[in-house]
Amino acid sequence: MEIEPAEEVKEPPRIHRLDESVVNRIAAGEVIQRPVSAVKELVENSLDASSTSISVLVKDGGLKLIQVSDDGHGIRYEDLPILCERHTTSKLSKYEDLQSIKSMGFRGEALASMTYVGHVTVTTITRGQLHGYRVSYRDGVMENEPKACAAVKGTQIIENLFYNMVARRKTLQNSADDYTKIVDLLSRFAIHHIDVSFSCRKHGAARADVHSVATPSRLNAIRSVYGLSVAQNLIKIEASDNDPSSSVFEMDGFISNSNYVAKKTTMVLFINDRLVECTALKRALEVVYVATLPKASKPFIYMSITLPPEHVDVNVHPTKREVSLLNQEVIVEKIQSVVESVLRNSNESRTFQEQTVEATPSVPSVTNNDLHLSPSPSGSKSQRVPVNKIVRTDSSDPAGRMHAYLYKNPQKYLGRDSSLTTVRSSVRQRRNLKETADLTSIQELINDIDRKCHSGLLDIVRQSTYIGMADDVFALLQHNTHLYLANVVNLSKELMYQQVLRRFAHFNAIQLSEPAPLQELIMLALKEEDSDLESNENDDLKKKIAEMNTQLLNQKSEMLEEYFCIFIDSDGNLSRLPILLDQYTPDMDRVPEFVLCLGNDVEWEEEKNCFQSLAAALGNFYAMHPPMLPNPSGKGLEFYRKRKHGKHTQDGGNSCHVDGTAEEDEFEHELLSEAETAWAQREWSIQHVLFPSMRLFLKPPNSMASNGTFVRVASLEKLYKIFERC
Repeated sequence: MEIEPAEEVKEPPRIHRLDESVVNRIAAGEVIQRPVSAVKELVENSLDASSTSISVLVKDGGLKLIQVSDDGHGIRYEDLPILCERHTTSKLSKYEDLQSIKSMGFRGEALASMTYVGHVTVTTITRGQLHGYRVSYRDGVMENEPKACAAVKGTQIIENLFYNMVARRKTLQNSADDYTKIVDLLSRFAIHHIDVSFSCRKHGAARADVHSVATPSRLNAIRSVYGLSVAQNLIKIEASDNDPSSSVFEMDGFISNSNYVAKKTTMVLFINDRLVECTALKRALEVVYVATLPKASKPFIYMSITLPPEHVDVNVHPTKREVSLLNQEVIVEKIQSVVESVLRNSNESRTFQEQTVEATPSVPSVTNNDLHLSPSPSGSKSQRVPVNKIVRTDSSDPAGRMHAYLYKNPQKYLGRDSSLTTVRSSVRQRRNLKETADLTSIQELINDIDRKCHSGLLDIVRQSTYIGMADDVFALLQHNTHLYLANVVNLSKELMYQQVLRRFAHFNAIQLSEPAPLQELIMLALKEEDSDLESNENDDLKKKIAEMNTQLLNQKSEMLEEYFCIFIDSDGNLSRLPILLDQYTPDMDRVPEFVLCLGNDVEWEEEKNCFQSLAAALGNFYAMHPPMLPNPSGKGLEFYRKRKHGKHTQDGGNSCHVDGTAEEDEFEHELLSEAETAWAQREWSIQHVLFPSMRLFLKPPNSMASNGTFVRVASLEKLYKIFERC
């Protein structure tokens, strides 16, 4: 009898302290993410040194050379030995100083980080000195003693950035892209710090790409940096509040008017003279522009906001790109209101340029199986349009005219005419798609959407007029001289899927009123799937499935929160969901089904498949399915009838008792009211949220041309032929 050797027990890995050089290099990679990060830190140091002239020289996008020269107050000779050590700074001495910090630098990490990922040389001269000093640094310490040298300006040089980070350097090989970011950064500084001269040029170039001189006029600075076409289309804007109970701030700046045309948003935001980003404010202002100006104009925005230093937390981001504001929501809302008011007043007068419109030949129709999609015929305005091709529209109300004939007056919960403009503006929220595609897999999925987009269907989605709902699933659309049935469930599901990918990691949140335990939600979904509720074996199996899925989702909670704004707390409760379309909340009755889908249907192993299946699960959950309760406007009304007595037969709308007496039918009024509200709310959302959002965001895939999502039911030309025979 052979004795099997005992299994070797693996010892847990030992925890050891990392070498200081490793720690410093890891930290440096977080602070100095790319060459523009180094330029920003050096320029901010120059501004903190009260410089009036700052020059930047760049070679190979900053990887080979970054040189920043300024005329600031310089660095003391005795401070040079500790200049590039971590957490050495002249900006503060104790933590409480952060509450009143006014300088841009404060951590004492930037220069130190640069010495761990590049070769740094500093030349400095203080006022009144006959000569300066030059010294080189590596890994936070001086390589040699400071050497006396001739110097007029202080200069900081970084060479061979990321020389010891091979992977980082390979990802930054596109020097043109990094140089563009540096030019954009200096342009932003130049229009805010108008008392400082800025220049930025490539190594070996005779001409600077940014060149601004000190000027008393901010508009002149904008004209110098961004050009006359921008400066002449700007409106001055100011806002302030001095109510300690709500917000205390002052804002001034310039925003583009209705004549300004650009392909992307340019937003330059300074808070307490610190260049930062504020996603909430940017979105709020883009919403205003989309609602107020034609063609969803992309704005140019410069804003400088001043708050009490104690109302700003500057220590919330490694690169100081973001700050946290006290009462941020109130400040954003007030600024948004002021911008909307200014834009509406400015929109009363516009300037249009004349242009000659030449006749172009009609584009042939696109045929895909039984679906014929014809783009709008274009031609000169003088061309006579045949009567059977004239599209009739109602100028007073081009959308939803069918409701005037088929539906009763809207209920109280739909009395939102006064706020309809706000709703329409919210759902038209625009985003810079490149900002969201941080991961290659997400970019690939977005590229797949673009590649598979059906051009004919895209024209229908963008140019059609919503008429009304034909039944619970199909809506009627008019496009040119054709009438289509469109499946709103399929359309909303695809729209939501695409929105998840485009808003990836940039979601606002829906906060649930009470956290919902995942295990209970999954049990509910499993019981709905299984009609055999009496089986104890099935109950045990369901509990195991629920436990396993809960454990899985708990393990993935960090990723779900970071990328999809699905927050699961440490107790396994679901408490937050993402907002895919503003002014729209999904049917919460479908949450159990959604949570079960996350556990069963998502492919967690491979990144791209994981994100795709997660987006599909969210798309299905947020899709505008018919409500769970039957539609009370049709045959579903029978579901809500109730009768007081026992035996009866149904005849028309009455209950007929066995003794021959008749009694009017009664209804479950509370349940009926709930159903009417749900169905009316859904139809309102389809007209005022779904279809406006589709026009902006949806790129219909080729599959929709053949899977019954769009069905052409009538054509004006064919109707004319039919009636001509009569």
